[in-house]
Amino acid sequence: MPLCTRRTFLATASCSAVLASTGYASSLPQPDVADAPLTLKLWPNVPPGGGGPADQALYVTSHGSISHISTPVLQVYRPEKPNGSAILLAAGGGYRQIVMRHEAVPATAWLTALGITVFVLTYRLPDEGWHAGRLAPFQDAQRAIRLIKSNAHQYGINPDQLGLLGFSAGGHLMGMCATRPTWQTYTPVDEVDHLPLTVRYAMLAYPVVTLCPPYDTTQTRRSMVGAHPTEAEAEAWSVQTYVTDKSPPFFLVHAADDRIAKAPQTEILQQACVQHHVPVTRYLLETGGHGFSLNEPYKGTAWSLLAEKWLHKQHLVPV
Repeated sequence: MPLCTRRTFLATASCSAVLASTGYASSLPQPDVADAPLTLKLWPNVPPGGGGPADQALYVTSHGSISHISTPVLQVYRPEKPNGSAILLAAGGGYRQIVMRHEAVPATAWLTALGITVFVLTYRLPDEGWHAGRLAPFQDAQRAIRLIKSNAHQYGINPDQLGLLGFSAGGHLMGMCATRPTWQTYTPVDEVDHLPLTVRYAMLAYPVVTLCPPYDTTQTRRSMVGAHPTEAEAEAWSVQTYVTDKSPPFFLVHAADDRIAKAPQTEILQQACVQHHVPVTRYLLETGGHGFSLNEPYKGTAWSLLAEKWLHKQHLVPV
């Protein structure tokens, strides 16, 4: 069942366009939506710990992936008909780059067509000279959740309907945020940092979940815990370790032939959710590999349409 409806065709017609805004964010790939995105700097001054890439210029590959991130930001995409719900979106890239054009751009067009306000996260990469090291992307993600909630009235959203969407390493990032709402990764810098980190739900596509053997061959594992982590360290940076009965509902999708983040990654998270009585839905696609599109089918139906039905059951989008 194809996903190419009129609304998503119009939203994605110019997916490779450049941001209409000026300054640092103008180099980020963006979808073609009704209004130009707003850009929010995550931090009022230097991010926690300081440091950063020596080359301040954002690097954008020919495929639309970015690195050399000196200024972490949120891009805010508002739909023509907002329904009050919002998603914080993190693309993947093994914490070495962020795959904006292939992952964030089409997902943003899809979700805004559903009436969801989308906040696309440009997060710091741990190997780019930040003194916070591997904590840097998590600091940015936590700050983003709080900024979204603090600006909820301005953007016409319900802060209690904020969800997370992550792809690949971005799935690891969003999964850790969803399951660790009390994790303090930085010292508060203003009143925004006293807002809670709880979210309504998490949607993870081909995510890295565990850094433990035998599924420890990913770039995410190398970026987070290095080449030879202890068992305790690998567990401490794995999503399933932190699932509790208070974790939010999960929507998971994976391909059986994924050779990078292998399919048992989401099976492990599914089992942890079941063990702790957390609602979880998992779709295992026959094919698609790693980085499959929104159109990739499960038994003839695009997984994104299945995700829409799931969001409807969560009372987050209309039929």
